[in-house]
Amino acid sequence: MTLQQLKYVIEVANQGSINEAAKRLFISQPSLSNAIKDLEEEMQIAIFERSNKGISLSKEGAQFLGYARQVVEQAELLESRYLNAKPSPQHFSVSTQHYAFAVNAFVNLIREYGQEEYDFALRETKTYEIIEDVKRLRSEIGILYLNEFNGKVINKLLKEANLQFTSLFTAKPHVFISIRNPLAKQSIVTLEQLQHYPYLSFDQGEYNSFHFSEEILSTMTRNKSIRVNDRATLFNLLIGLNGYTISTGVLSADLNGNEIIPVPLDCEETINVGWISHRNVSLSKLGIAYVQALQDVLHNPN
Repeated sequence: MTLQQLKYVIEVANQGSINEAAKRLFISQPSLSNAIKDLEEEMQIAIFERSNKGISLSKEGAQFLGYARQVVEQAELLESRYLNAKPSPQHFSVSTQHYAFAVNAFVNLIREYGQEEYDFALRETKTYEIIEDVKRLRSEIGILYLNEFNGKVINKLLKEANLQFTSLFTAKPHVFISIRNPLAKQSIVTLEQLQHYPYLSFDQGEYNSFHFSEEILSTMTRNKSIRVNDRATLFNLLIGLNGYTISTGVLSADLNGNEIIPVPLDCEETINVGWISHRNVSLSKLGIAYVQALQDVLHNPN
């Protein structure tokens, strides 16, 4: 086993493709495939599962990757300390539903731990893709919510992917609306009052199941409904069309300005927001720091 082989495994896992990893590593695809096969034979495990659909980490491979990352990180620290080499860029990725607090925590992480060079990724994406990203270790951490309606389906997927959910907070549902919306001065709004306004939600693409919706009460029939792909578009429509969406009530004035406010929604549902990670892979230093940054942002929103 060589350090280079470990770096190869990490790059293939990051890219989810031997072909793409070979391009980034500037070696031929057969050379990369042979190096990984040699390592698998030496370790007597199948690190990757190969199929017509491509390549993915096996259960043993996910655990192996966690150790490999630690070995490579320690080797890079030794090189930078004793060989007077330039520190290698730090790598960290998170996939999340569309939460401002996740972005704020990401900003704080980079401010504290960013070196002159780093390669970080923040993916605001669809629910199913968050689970897939963490499953395949494209992202170390994923952020999503559970409730009574979607919990059975999401937890089944997490169990099958060998992922675990850790709660950050539980919230009562709120609607996000423009400060100029006629309902903005209400202390609480009802579903009946909202029926005349456009309902905005995040499109879930191929996996547009009610259980993957970012918004609770997804099975309700609405007279006016608009699906969007990004948070900026959704907020622009909240303002421009007096629309509404349903979320946790946690907003960031720094990111979203003061044009949108949360108003409590009159319903008995709860939203349990948390982070997911691989059960067999220990969090990296940056992963631990990001979870702490999430907690700091949520406890000190201003």
